[in-house]
Amino acid sequence: MSSEVNLHATAIVIGTRGLLITGPSGSGKSTLAFNCLAMAKRSGAFAALVADDQVFVSIDNERVLARRPPAIAGMIELRGCGIGRFESVERAVMHLAIRMQESDCERLPPEHETFSLPCGGSLPLIRMRADFIDPLAAIAALRPELCAERPFC
Repeated sequence: MSSEVNLHATAIVIGTRGLLITGPSGSGKSTLAFNCLAMAKRSGAFAALVADDQVFVSIDNERVLARRPPAIAGMIELRGCGIGRFESVERAVMHLAIRMQESDCERLPPEHETFSLPCGGSLPLIRMRADFIDPLAAIAALRPELCAERPFC
């Protein structure tokens, strides 16, 4: 296993898929994560927070692992509202990175982008704005290989 690095990111699990959400402070990482978690939960799918704001990431057998700092277990910032609580898991394998975009971003980003991790390795990357009404549907449309299970279909 590679050494861990602390990323300013949010990590969640929907079904069996791990999503690592990246972007600058205030870009909507926590909001997007919370919306995905809430939508999945309402549809009856497994949904759990790994970590919000700080995520320890490492590589193990070519898999990207995300782990939460114990002090923030189950806590997610709902900007302007306070700290919310959500079911959480200590660690999970990540399958996709999402980079938060501004509303005035380029119309079509490059295809087949990857997110390079400072600990080595990479994840497939999609770009997303925080204002999507159904972010799980957008993820499924952009990465149909995640549609092997609900709620991504």
